[in-house]
Amino acid sequence: MVNPISQTALTGDDLTTWAGLATVLEWLPSALDTQLLRDSDITHFEYGILYALANAPEVTLRMSVLAGYANSSLSRLSRAVARLEARGWVLREPDPEDGRYTLALLTSAGEQKFTEASPGHVHTVTHLVLDPLTQSQKKQLREITRRIQTAIRADEGWQPPTPT
Repeated sequence: MVNPISQTALTGDDLTTWAGLATVLEWLPSALDTQLLRDSDITHFEYGILYALANAPEVTLRMSVLAGYANSSLSRLSRAVARLEARGWVLREPDPEDGRYTLALLTSAGEQKFTEASPGHVHTVTHLVLDPLTQSQKKQLREITRRIQTAIRADEGWQPPTPT
């Protein structure tokens, strides 16, 4: 007779692998938020919005595109953009090409905030994620995360800008 628990619970190496990843998934967002809130008074989610806009053509994106990059609902994104807008870092305006869409634009104050927040964030990411890994492990991690992303969703999601 097959043990019903073996069909409903992870065990052995699978459990150990999942437990490690699940722990990182829980701990890393908090660690990133802690540093950014302490040093720059923004969350990691808000930093991601500033990053996407800072790297977009003309520092502007449709809210729907930005929501896709952020893996966010439009309502969650809209609340975050409203907070950034209240601080003078982002503006929203109708898309002149199609008024059904709203554009998010990074202001010069938003660019400055992003520039100021980036060194601390880069240091934290480097210290927590990249420095503990060898070059080979970094390559493996890129492949592992790509495979997991593809298993979750067929589209590629956000990709870093291609160096020119």
